[in-house]
Amino acid sequence: MKVEPATALHGHIAVPGDKSISHRAVLLGAIGEGETLVRGFGRSRDTESTIAAVGALGVHEEDVDRLRIEGAGLRGLREPGGPIDCGNSGTTLRLLAGILAGQQGRFELAGDKSLSRRPVDRIAEPLAQMGARVESDDGHPPLTLEGGELRGIRYELPVASAQVKSCVLLAGLYAQGRTTVVEPLPTRDHTELMLAAAGVHVRRQQRRISLGPPEHLRLGGVAVPGDFSAAAPFVVAATLLSGSELTIHDVGLNPRRTGLLDVLARMGARVTTFHRHRSSGEPVGDLEIRSAELVATTVRAEEVPLLVDELPLFALAAACSRGESRVEGARELRVKETDRVETVTAALRALGVRITATEDGFTVRGVPARPKGGRIHSHGDHRIAMLGAVAGLVSGQGVELEDAQAVAVSFPGFFELLDSVTQR
Repeated sequence: MKVEPATALHGHIAVPGDKSISHRAVLLGAIGEGETLVRGFGRSRDTESTIAAVGALGVHEEDVDRLRIEGAGLRGLREPGGPIDCGNSGTTLRLLAGILAGQQGRFELAGDKSLSRRPVDRIAEPLAQMGARVESDDGHPPLTLEGGELRGIRYELPVASAQVKSCVLLAGLYAQGRTTVVEPLPTRDHTELMLAAAGVHVRRQQRRISLGPPEHLRLGGVAVPGDFSAAAPFVVAATLLSGSELTIHDVGLNPRRTGLLDVLARMGARVTTFHRHRSSGEPVGDLEIRSAELVATTVRAEEVPLLVDELPLFALAAACSRGESRVEGARELRVKETDRVETVTAALRALGVRITATEDGFTVRGVPARPKGGRIHSHGDHRIAMLGAVAGLVSGQGVELEDAQAVAVSFPGFFELLDSVTQR
């Protein structure tokens, strides 16, 4: 499909529910006591994979106007008759592995070709230290676990990863003694917040998070805010298109997710937050975005976990700013759905952007003007597809976007919502 250039974005929108929170609500609801009601569930292919996975483990769910999950209890998941298909969802595989390590039985977690190329050693190692029997295909899915008696450990993450942290903490629900995870850098803390809301005593001290086996786990209800990662393409597009005035309502504003706002602010962006409140323990608010001229900046390694999913969009913003921008310490981009250092670099070069890949990021020589336009192949990566869509809006000649359907993995209805606020 071709994304034509736009003159501005105007209007008021809301984005789908946060995927990260939605995954966790399903998983904790599945092992909780009683019924969990999830409002604002972020429905996508990835979160559907999590629903299907807990269904294969014997958990009943219904979806009328909200998602209703009948919990099986902490140790109530049953061994399925075959592999559990996680689709393309690394979140499903990594978080569910932590839960299954504490169940009785043998469980195999598999996925599509893309997921089967992603490493699982990062979770296999700590789970094995805790006493689970773990097998993989040379460090890749399928991942097979045999649960049993687990013991609490102190585990220092070699790389900042919210998914690995969550996997170990979820396994810690079943371990004798306390389980402690030490982060090299702060990462998103949705798991810790939701565990605490479900009655688990979570101790947090600087970059150490610890918990022990709970007496009870009952989530009850979850109100899922709008996904900041889904809002981010609109934030960047409205910032870059002169004359834009856009409001995005009820967005999750967890500070461990909104690093892009901090980076854009020091580049000169005009984004205002208002109507701040908390919902199910998560900070929520509205964003008002007005267009602005940007200057270059550097994203340091310590900031990367706070905007790792938005770094492709940052690259586009940097391309349209004045001066040279850099991303450092983002080696994690190389083990996403694609090697995003290379796919972002290739995508933007195709539009005439002066971007150079480095071992752990990229350098962009920005020009305060529209990129010329061209053709972008997403390689099935929804973040690259979203980058291509925004690049088409802010370009001079538009973008031919191949594999545009990849956006549906995380954001069904993305293009329709974008069209509703786009002026041409």
